[in-house]
Amino acid sequence: MMKNICELLDIKYPIIQGAMANISKAELVAAVSSAGGLGVIGSSNNNKEWVRNEIRKVKELTDKPFGVNILLLSPHANDIAELVIEEKVKCVTTGAGNPGPYIEKWKEAGIIVIPVVPSVALAKRMEKAGADAVIAEGMEAGGHIGRMTTFALVPQVSDALNIPVIAAGGIADRKGALAAFALGAKGIQAGTVFLATKECPIHENYKNIVVNAKDTDTVITGSDQAPVRVIKNQMAVEYIRLNKEGASFEELEKLTLGSLSKAIYDGNLNEGSFMAGQISGLVREIKTVKEVIDEFVIGFTTYKESLEIL
Repeated sequence: MMKNICELLDIKYPIIQGAMANISKAELVAAVSSAGGLGVIGSSNNNKEWVRNEIRKVKELTDKPFGVNILLLSPHANDIAELVIEEKVKCVTTGAGNPGPYIEKWKEAGIIVIPVVPSVALAKRMEKAGADAVIAEGMEAGGHIGRMTTFALVPQVSDALNIPVIAAGGIADRKGALAAFALGAKGIQAGTVFLATKECPIHENYKNIVVNAKDTDTVITGSDQAPVRVIKNQMAVEYIRLNKEGASFEELEKLTLGSLSKAIYDGNLNEGSFMAGQISGLVREIKTVKEVIDEFVIGFTTYKESLEIL
């Protein structure tokens, strides 16, 4: 029988915090895990020692399970794949590549493996390779996105697999979570709503731009091969204009160089890349992580069908 997400990960609620590059650090991750979800460190392109330090900080802050997301295109992916074994991490999520070569070794070490997938075909490959579950992420999400919507992707992946499916993209409250369960998901992953939390280590301008965003305030930048959803600002508008005019890759790279850091650390409203999902318009105030998770949980506990689905 298929395990539910809480049993699989030894967590209280079927809520996973999305791994956000240079944002999903120890304080945020530990807060999510302590509140009953699964916090996930975003390793991004950081090296092994950076990730090791974050893992050990989380262990100091909580005794609850947490995960590490490995960006498989990172030059440090091999090192971090070994590190999660060394540090006895509970769960690994993956993106931007094929985790197949690592799965057997991770599972031998007792690590739960949950790749992020943008299509049914990739989800099937991950199940065949031995994944314990998959995160089906729709293009409503912030940051790097696929081409299918959550509403279309989740039920198709759910119907195609015999392992649990976690829905991601456009989920920021209990209504979205219950909708995901109705589509066949056994858990949800949320990112944007955790940007607007007190424990999130980003500039206040970043939090406020999410809180003040309207439903139509995100746009897609990046290449056709690697689209990126951000909140519209001067930099994003200029990127879209230059791209339409046929600007070279080098010109576009120059425009976006360091833009994520400008958002996270400097709060530069004009030149920063404020990655966030379409659900930003529903995020209306800065809360604690516990408050965010408690509001999700109200939906779970007041709707019996959701518990039966889980």
